Amino acid sequence: MSQEVNIDEIKINFDTEGLWILNIAIAIIMFGVALGITLDDFRRLFKNPKIVFVGVLSQFILLPAFTFLGILLIKPYPSFALGMMMIAACPGGNVSNFFSKMAGGNAALSVSLTAFATLICIFMTPFNLQFWGSLYEPTNAILETVELNWVELLKLVSLILGIPLILGMLVKHYHSEMAGKIEKVLKPISMAVFVVLILVAFSQNLDVFVKYIHYVLFLVVFHNIFAFILGFYTAKTFGLNKQDTKTISMETGIQNGGLGLLLIFGFFDGLGGMALLAAFWGIWDVFSGMALATFWGRKKNKLAAENDR
Repeated sequence: MSQEVNIDEIKINFDTEGLWILNIAIAIIMFGVALGITLDDFRRLFKNPKIVFVGVLSQFILLPAFTFLGILLIKPYPSFALGMMMIAACPGGNVSNFFSKMAGGNAALSVSLTAFATLICIFMTPFNLQFWGSLYEPTNAILETVELNWVELLKLVSLILGIPLILGMLVKHYHSEMAGKIEKVLKPISMAVFVVLILVAFSQNLDVFVKYIHYVLFLVVFHNIFAFILGFYTAKTFGLNKQDTKTISMETGIQNGGLGLLLIFGFFDGLGGMALLAAFWGIWDVFSGMALATFWGRKKNKLAAENDR
C-alpha cells in the first residue's frame, strides 16, 4: 500500500460525546463574543462600506482563491489539500478579537467583522469548500465520496454560530450589565474547554500525530503566515489606516480551526489528513497570532514612548 493511500486513509479517533462537547464549546465561545456586540457595531461598520468590502474580499474571496493556487503549486496529499481548503473557507477565529486589541488594532472593528463573517459564513463556508474543492481533481474525488448535504451543513453552522450570535446580542441589548458580567466569566472558561478538547484529541491520537505531523507542519505554517500577509497587504492596497490594517490581517490569519474540525468530523468521518491539518492549525494560529500581536503591540508602545519624550 502506498504512503499516499495510508495518509488519506488515516482516521482520527474522536467519539460522539467529544463531538457534542466540541459543538457546545464553539457555540458558547460564539455566544461569549456576541455578548460584546450591539447593533450599533453593525451600523458603524456599514457607515464605512470599504472596510466591510476589504474584510470580506480578504477572508472569503482572496484567501480561498490563493489557497487553491498554492495547492496547485505545492500539490499536497489530497486530504491535506482539502483540509487547507476547509480552513480557508471558515470564518475568522474568535481569538482574533483579543489579538487585534493586543496588537493595537481596531478592537471594535474586529468584533464587528467577526460577527458579520459569522453571519455570511453560513453560506460562504459551504460554497467555498464545494467550489474550490471541486476544481482540483484529487480533492473533488474525495468530495464525490462524501455526502456533503448543504442543508445539513447550513443547519449545523447556523446552530453553532448563528443562533449563539443572535442570542448573545439579544442579552447584550436587553441586559447590558448582566452581559458584561457573563462575558468576563464565559470567555476564559469556554476557551479553556476548547483547548482541553483539542489536547484530548491529540492525546487519543498521539501515534498518528507523531507519525504524520511533519507532513502538515510546513503546510500549516506556510498557509497561516501567507494569510496574515494577504490580509495585511489587501488592507494596505485599499488605503486603510494602521489600526484597521492590523485588524484585517488578524481576521484573515486567525481562522476558525474548531469549526473546521467540527465539519470534518460531521461530514468527512474524521478524514485523517483533513483533521490532522485542522487540529494543528487550531493550535498553531494561537501561537502565531500571539507572537504577531506581541510584536505589533510592543512596536506601538515603543513609538508611543518615543513620542512622549
